[in-house]
Amino acid sequence: MMEWLLGMEWLLGLLTDFWQTHALWLMFASAFLSATVLPGNSEIIFIALAIPKLALGTWLSTDIFLLLFMATLGNGLGSLTTYGIGRWLPQFRPKNHRTLWVMRQLQRYGSLTLLLSWLPIVGDLFCALAGWLRLNFIASCFFIFLGKLVRYVALLFLSVPFLL
Repeated sequence: MMEWLLGMEWLLGLLTDFWQTHALWLMFASAFLSATVLPGNSEIIFIALAIPKLALGTWLSTDIFLLLFMATLGNGLGSLTTYGIGRWLPQFRPKNHRTLWVMRQLQRYGSLTLLLSWLPIVGDLFCALAGWLRLNFIASCFFIFLGKLVRYVALLFLSVPFLL
C-alpha cells in the first residue's frame, strides 16, 4: 500500500512540474483544440493560469501578456484551421435552420461577423462557412484574432473576483 502512495506522489509531482514548466504551451494547445470542432476547455485553463499571475503581479506584467498572446494565437489558429476546412468543403444546400441563419449573417455582414467566432457552437460554424463562402482571408484573420483577443481580455477581467 505504501509503494502505491509513493508512486502516486511521484506521478503528481511529475505532472505538477510539467504543468509549471510548459504552462504556456498547454494553454496554446488547449486554445487551439477548443477553437476547432474538438471539445476543449481553454477558458478554465486560462483562468487557472491567470489568477496566480494576477495575484503576484500587476495587470501589465509580461506573464499576463504572454498568456494572452498564447491563448489568442492558439485559439485564432484553431479558428483559421476551421476556416481552411470550410474552403475544402464542396458546395451544398444547407437545410439546417442554424446553418442557414449563419450563412445569411455572413453574407450580410461579411468578415465582420467573425468578431463573434469565439461564441460556442455557432463560432465554429461562422469560421467554417466563412471559408466555404471564400470570404477575404486577410479580413477574416484580422476579425478572428481581434474577437479572440477581446474574449480573453474579458475573461481576464472576469477572473479578478476570484482573487478576493
